[in-house]
Amino acid sequence: MDKIDEIKNKANYCLGCVAKPCSNKGCPLNNNIPEFIKQVKEENYYEAYKILSETTVLPGICGRICPHMKQCQGSCVRKIKGEAVSIGELEAFVYDKAKEKGYNLKDVIENIKEKDNKILEKKVAIIGGGPCGLTAAAFLAKEGVKVTIYERYNYLGGLLMYGIPEFRLSKNIVKETINDILELGIDVKYNQELGKNLKLEDLKKEYNAVFLSFGGNVSTKMGVDGENLEGVYGGNELLEYNMHPDYTGKTVAVVGGGNVAMDCARTIKRLGAKKVKVIYRRARKQMPAEDKEIEDAIKDGVEFLYQNNIVRIIGNNKVEKVELIKTELRQKDGETRLIPVNVENSNYIIDVDYIVMALGSKPAEFVSKLGLELDKWNNIKINENFQTSKPKVYAGGDIAGMNRTVAWAALSGRQAAKKILEDFKK
Repeated sequence: MDKIDEIKNKANYCLGCVAKPCSNKGCPLNNNIPEFIKQVKEENYYEAYKILSETTVLPGICGRICPHMKQCQGSCVRKIKGEAVSIGELEAFVYDKAKEKGYNLKDVIENIKEKDNKILEKKVAIIGGGPCGLTAAAFLAKEGVKVTIYERYNYLGGLLMYGIPEFRLSKNIVKETINDILELGIDVKYNQELGKNLKLEDLKKEYNAVFLSFGGNVSTKMGVDGENLEGVYGGNELLEYNMHPDYTGKTVAVVGGGNVAMDCARTIKRLGAKKVKVIYRRARKQMPAEDKEIEDAIKDGVEFLYQNNIVRIIGNNKVEKVELIKTELRQKDGETRLIPVNVENSNYIIDVDYIVMALGSKPAEFVSKLGLELDKWNNIKINENFQTSKPKVYAGGDIAGMNRTVAWAALSGRQAAKKILEDFKK
């Protein structure tokens, strides 16, 4: 069976539900999943790509790395009695076919000369070229807005480029996707960092609106003894800067249960670590990581210490050991999620050479100096229209405390673009 026949079989497995729970309940972006799959069944790939492009500009990426079983495929009707439709694979296939045929975003949007003249006069600065910023830029540019992205690195993509290992997402696909978006007429200014060579007040004077979409990518800490020893790393920083120590023959503990923890663990194992142990204080079924990512990590030889918590990190100047304690899960009043509670006298010590904290992230320190109202987690506070406490300044994605997956970041960018356009039309 060739690839086309295999894909058609997977597409034909879709029932084409009228209720569309995969779209309406499962997909953050509300992609019209049954309709694009219907076009795949008929081998009408241009129409399938066009349907996807109405709601997303990242189909080649989301089709590969979204937590599908927690999103679209998790809500698939077929899953009730069997396997879910392979929605992610079908979405990625449509994107690949579009590239093969030479389709791009410019092919599937209306001519911007037909847009509202009020919109054509507007200029928007977007700070940060990750999935949120790129999506906002695309949906603004589709309507004829003059968009400029300011990016602190000399490349776009954000976590798509530095946060997701090559074995999970090809950098060539990310670059293709970005080029497709930029061909909508978007300008980019590289090596521009807010708080350093870029000032928010200057941007407000030059543009009709400023959209803040940079990530909150500073790794959070546990606050345990020994956390400042040499050999303790933040997972986000390891992935972002790719400055790994020599893991050859070493034992590495990765603390956390999300996809960042899985990416760190798998990357470190592939870089030659003798043992990689993921330490997670809840059970496997509570892990926020996609089940497939956990399975792939296990296949790579990563060990999992479920229901374990760190008590302290031990060493003279550098990491040598870590003290752990077993946990049990209890239901507490007012809590929907089981809470891990340390089991008294269950402490034990294991030898480790490095520890990677992959427990989540927070905004960089400069955010507190922007003069914007922040929430209790130091994220930028926004209202229902994505507006910050300063006029003309909007924010979305990680820095506004949104759900931290690519699809949710893209949704935030799309919704913010819609609100900015609505304000322009007033």
